[in-house]
Amino acid sequence: MPRAFSELTFTPAVRAHQEKMGSAATYAKFIEAGPRQGHQIGPTEAAFIHARDGFYQATVSETGWPYVQYRGGPVGFLKVLGPQTIGYADLSGNQQYISRGNLDGNDRIALILMDYANKSRLKILGRMSFREGAEAAAELCPKGAETAPERAAIINVEALDWNCPRHITPRYTEAELRPHLNSLGQQLAVLQAENQRLQRELAELRAAGS
Repeated sequence: MPRAFSELTFTPAVRAHQEKMGSAATYAKFIEAGPRQGHQIGPTEAAFIHARDGFYQATVSETGWPYVQYRGGPVGFLKVLGPQTIGYADLSGNQQYISRGNLDGNDRIALILMDYANKSRLKILGRMSFREGAEAAAELCPKGAETAPERAAIINVEALDWNCPRHITPRYTEAELRPHLNSLGQQLAVLQAENQRLQRELAELRAAGS
């Protein structure tokens, strides 16, 4: 776990519970030693972010309740804009504006990006800002978007962490399965053609022997 992430998440209450459960010494190294790292997007993180077609984001309301929302789009709709900046076009939806309203009162946001097929998970903590209007979001808007963008959503990354792959159940999208399905389809076509040939030869042998 990078130091930047642990500094934000290992609060006094968390550390007290780690002490109680006997894991404090294991995690102390992440906040007490070494250079601060894990607050910038490297090449591995950038490639992972660009390959996603969705992510989960959490905000906190004025009542203190977290609100988790799934944001989806074509691969690459979440863009890396700099070493500590990512963003996406916030498209018009059901107009509840729960996440948007929460962020007016508290700009903190948490993201979880999943690659189920490869059992990979990237956690991002940041602060959200907005550039209102379709024109401001034009460069971030994915091609073929079903609705118009209302704003550009910009996240200043404060920490990120690659999470443990344990307990991630592999799941596959249609795009991930398509090459394998195409290969199986080709093999099936060859087997069907061979089966038809053998049936014709068998019918000819039977006709010759009758």
